[in-house]
Amino acid sequence: MDYQAFFGEGRKIARVEAPGRLDVMGGIADYSGSLVLEMPVDKGTTAHVAPRQDDTLRVHSTSAGAMGKEGTVTARFGDFLDAKGQVNYGIARSKLAGTPGSDWAAYVIGCLLVLAEEKGARVRGMDAWIESTLPSGRGVSASAALEVSTMAALSRAIGIELGDTELPILCQRVENLVVGAPCGLMDQLTSYLGKRNRLLPILCQPADVQASIPIPDGVRFVGVDSGAEHSVGGSGYTNVRVAAFMGYTIIARAEGASIDALRSARNARDWSGLPYHGYLANVPVPTFEEGLEPLLPDRMTGKDFTARFGTTIDTVTEIRPDVEYAVKVCTRHPVMESARVQVFSRIISGLNADKQRSRTERAASLKRLGGLMVESHRSYGACGLGHPATDAIVDAVLEAGPGKDLFGAKITGGGSGGTVCILCDGDEGFRAAMEIASVHWAARNKEPVVFTGSQDGARFA
Repeated sequence: MDYQAFFGEGRKIARVEAPGRLDVMGGIADYSGSLVLEMPVDKGTTAHVAPRQDDTLRVHSTSAGAMGKEGTVTARFGDFLDAKGQVNYGIARSKLAGTPGSDWAAYVIGCLLVLAEEKGARVRGMDAWIESTLPSGRGVSASAALEVSTMAALSRAIGIELGDTELPILCQRVENLVVGAPCGLMDQLTSYLGKRNRLLPILCQPADVQASIPIPDGVRFVGVDSGAEHSVGGSGYTNVRVAAFMGYTIIARAEGASIDALRSARNARDWSGLPYHGYLANVPVPTFEEGLEPLLPDRMTGKDFTARFGTTIDTVTEIRPDVEYAVKVCTRHPVMESARVQVFSRIISGLNADKQRSRTERAASLKRLGGLMVESHRSYGACGLGHPATDAIVDAVLEAGPGKDLFGAKITGGGSGGTVCILCDGDEGFRAAMEIASVHWAARNKEPVVFTGSQDGARFA
């Protein structure tokens, strides 16, 4: 497919590039209200979008064919309307997911559907050409980069202005409601608002974007693809999320919240009147360990939970009666992760503030940062989101250790494969991280896939 032939002559095309991200700390605690620390990477997705006068939706990906998917997907806006002529996310999700090889197009088409439903966009057709240097299914949020680049280009092309957090929130609605993946918001916020060589702190309650933190001189976060594919839409991630919200319900009931109060909060999407404002991340660690954790069952089926506790406040997942959920460990993760991220943020900010500290003091701070990353990684594994391939990379980092200027590592994103984020210091640390990547991928007879740099969030080309 030729670009010029795809768009034709004389059309005004909006172009936006948006990066993927490394989840340095916070990960799957985002939907529980944790602070997260995210870094945009130097690989991304560019969307080229032009509105149409009819209701045809035509999207082309230059990389879909290499992944065994349809390179060009065509639909009509009317395919996704209900009997009253309204956008129906359920219909869209079913039709787009049900077309083999075309599921990727839901992230693009979903942007126009959401703008029409949520912002009153009158445009009903578009042509979109997608190029990407991000591998999909690697835990670096290729999906968010696709949504953000498309949403930003499309909103500019049709003249809709969106606020700094409004655009990422609408992208999340695409992923939650059209694609059907129960992701949090940190990926879209980072892809849109991230800054080069800085960590973006986001308090996910739901979208408090804080001042970015410069990555200290010499320090690098390097992403190494494990070769094991990851999917936020997979059952592992979803089950962990459901279990965490089950745990919150049990805690909220113990703190005096009624089933009616939980249901009302869910329906209104307003959790401010609930214990801990509806977020596990707000539960103090001593309170959790001493009084609340003992109330949680190790495991519980969805059927038993619904019979005893009624509902959760999560609006994007459903409790499956036949699934046995690991309630205690999945509830523990966001409580502990929130505390870890707070400490991590203070330490790395201190490295920036005190640049005169000795090499010994600097190494001690880096060891503490790396230790927190490893604790986070182990917690993922305890929840059931680990993978032998990611464990192997983390173990290699620990074996090399500070003697090679490697201080820690953790799985990034939603777990169950994907990419590992390595904390290294200086040129020697960077070389050691690249050597680990080379050895890991040599066993697969392929060139290593690594993420070594950073760039700003969404940019108009």
